[in-house]
Amino acid sequence: MSGTTSLLLSRRDLEFMLYEWLDVEALTKAPRFADHSRETFDAVLDTFERIATDLFEPHYQKSDREEPLFIDGKARLIPEIATALKAVAESGLMAAGHDYDRGGMQLPSVIERTGMAYLQAANVGTAAYPFLSIANANLLVALGSEEQIKRFAEPTLKGEFFGTMCLSEPQAGSSLSDIKTRAEFEAESELGLQYRLTGSKMWISAGEHEITRNIVHLVLARTVDESGASIPGVKGLSLFIVPKFVVNADGSDGERNDVVLGGLNHKMGYRGTTNCLLNFGEGREHQPGGRAGAIGYRIGEAGKGMSYMFHMMNEARIGVGLGATALGYTGYLHSRKYAQERLQGRSLKDPSTPQQRISDHADVKRMILAQKVYAEGAMALNMYCSVLIDQMSTSEDEAEKKRQHLLLEILTPIAKSWPSQWCVVGNDMAIQIHGGYGYTREFKVEQFYRDNRLNPIHEGTHGIQGLDLLGRKVVMENGTALVLLTQRIGQSIAKARESANAELHPMAEALSEQMQRLAQVTRILLDCEDPAQRLANATAYLEAFGHIVLAWIWLDQALACGDSQSPFHRAKRNACKFFFVYELPRIEPQLALLERLDRITLDASEDML
Repeated sequence: MSGTTSLLLSRRDLEFMLYEWLDVEALTKAPRFADHSRETFDAVLDTFERIATDLFEPHYQKSDREEPLFIDGKARLIPEIATALKAVAESGLMAAGHDYDRGGMQLPSVIERTGMAYLQAANVGTAAYPFLSIANANLLVALGSEEQIKRFAEPTLKGEFFGTMCLSEPQAGSSLSDIKTRAEFEAESELGLQYRLTGSKMWISAGEHEITRNIVHLVLARTVDESGASIPGVKGLSLFIVPKFVVNADGSDGERNDVVLGGLNHKMGYRGTTNCLLNFGEGREHQPGGRAGAIGYRIGEAGKGMSYMFHMMNEARIGVGLGATALGYTGYLHSRKYAQERLQGRSLKDPSTPQQRISDHADVKRMILAQKVYAEGAMALNMYCSVLIDQMSTSEDEAEKKRQHLLLEILTPIAKSWPSQWCVVGNDMAIQIHGGYGYTREFKVEQFYRDNRLNPIHEGTHGIQGLDLLGRKVVMENGTALVLLTQRIGQSIAKARESANAELHPMAEALSEQMQRLAQVTRILLDCEDPAQRLANATAYLEAFGHIVLAWIWLDQALACGDSQSPFHRAKRNACKFFFVYELPRIEPQLALLERLDRITLDASEDML
């Protein structure tokens, strides 16, 4: 497949990032990946690309127009979705990153995630089912008991079950400490402590369908004390496995659990993904033991539900960023192709000349280049984060492993939020390049935009990522994560200053100056004694921080190009220059706003809104 021209992702660009920039082949020196080579990595990417092209992409627009239907208490989907997902399961890709003894391939995370990007670029709605299921199984393998893993995670990794995460409720979206779903202890079992859950969960992606035998819900719920009163606050939240069907000891399907589809939400995008209101404990008939409430098995210790859930959520946040990237990337390739074929306008110097391709016009070039730096930059950031995961899994140096963990922690809100913001801007530009046609359903770009517009709210809103970055990640370990990132960026700046390519020198200086400004602003914010004032403009901090990180990512890629004069490497270096000329200056007003601890939003009264 690597020799074909795809409008999903650029294989040449992926190979540059994997092998020339990140040197992913070096991972095969670790015992865990010793059976692999570039050949096996490429073969896996070929498989992902083939399935994406042959089975995911063809029903992309159909699944948008023929949304899931709520019929007789069930969610009905077009059959092409099940066919595509069956191919993913049969290929073994659901378990690609897991151990051999769990049926996995022991592939590096960076290869698995790069492959998943093909599925997301082809059909993000259908890709949501395996995306959530893999993250669900990963959490169970990391935190569940051996029996829980055997009964629920292993069938999911085989594609026999799919999974969800159930956090939000009608009255508690992002405010998870306000969750009301109750879990009452019932008995001990071979699957751990068994509870009965009652309550409702809202916005549950892939929460109901008939694609697989079973659906494994990971449910955040509030336990009760000895008097039967709900334990308040975060300390009352635990995490539970709540299957659609109870699973017998031999792995066969048991009775239908008390989990009921209350309705489907109809969103502007991701329409192929069922989005559900789920009711737990409606007291339907045929309940095991005759008692109302959904049977759930607690994972780990009581009161640690939030920390456990973040194991899946942090993975999902990077995955959401990757999905946003994939949509931005395919939109870029579609609009670039259109611009290179569409004739409109003539030379200003000689209006009698034949019509030009619109890709010859400077403003269209601007929009194509902007999409390129958003999509390729976001992809590079996500791949870098994935390599950090791989390095953590193979490092024998505990201190180095901790450093990699801290780097990943501080980059996670950027990896989620930056693509979710700027690749949507890229999709908007793709529509603009298509002109009037871009607003019609004849072309896919309008759907790319609608699908991607959901990602700024998925797995924590844009604003929550800002609060997480400034309120938690920057100060964690006494600022160690920020120091590590600063050092890593400093290494790239030093290399660029010493580079034989003089074009990189001013970029190195510009990035160095902005890093110093960011450090100064960060000190001002952290010295502010009023936490509300400190965090009032956390979103501006997130966006400025993100653009600095992406400037570093682009400078580092330009360094990897060396002095090669191949068309690909020249285009890569030009994109880097474009980012520094057009994008990095955007953060000046944001840093100035942060520097003066502006209170206009904080002090705005109700009658000012």
